[in-house]
Amino acid sequence: MKTLPELLEKNRRWAAARVKEDPQFFTRLSEAQQPKHFWIGCSDSRVPANQIMGLEPGEVFVHRNVANVVIPSDLNMLSALQFAIEVLKVEHVIVCGHYGCGGVKAAITDQRAGLVDNWLCHVREAALGHAEDLAQLTVEERINRMCELNVIEQASHVVQTTVLRDAWARGQRVDVHRWIYSLRDGLLHEVAPVLQKP
Repeated sequence: MKTLPELLEKNRRWAAARVKEDPQFFTRLSEAQQPKHFWIGCSDSRVPANQIMGLEPGEVFVHRNVANVVIPSDLNMLSALQFAIEVLKVEHVIVCGHYGCGGVKAAITDQRAGLVDNWLCHVREAALGHAEDLAQLTVEERINRMCELNVIEQASHVVQTTVLRDAWARGQRVDVHRWIYSLRDGLLHEVAPVLQKP
């Protein structure tokens, strides 16, 4: 089992390696963040936004929660979205789920997980609209298809927020992307076309 002192030592080695390969790395990083991408993804520890997109620290602004849910009354998500769009001027909002998501699985198989069940009711509601199609699939196929449908549903919630509608009304270019990540091969896939200002 890893202890915190070991993690601090790993951090020191990582920082030293970064400076060795690029002596100005932390100087540049500390000056300002100017990401063009805002990532709304799952909290799953196997889905680190920067790494799977091949981006460096400072190149993506990130919000994560269980099952990449976007709730228009979630002030945490709305605050991050507003900061990303209005302050950082991101050009792309990426809603990204992943196949085999435990939150989606719990939601559609009625596995009780505790307090998070209240959060996942939003995924269950989305699944109800696709119940007939999902019923034709095996359990694994149903979970993975719902992971895709959940991305589409949550991206539609982003588009409905006043934050994005106001940005589009101002003429600000912000595209909303709907992606899914495969843990089996490390690849990102687009599950539906980009949503742009009408």
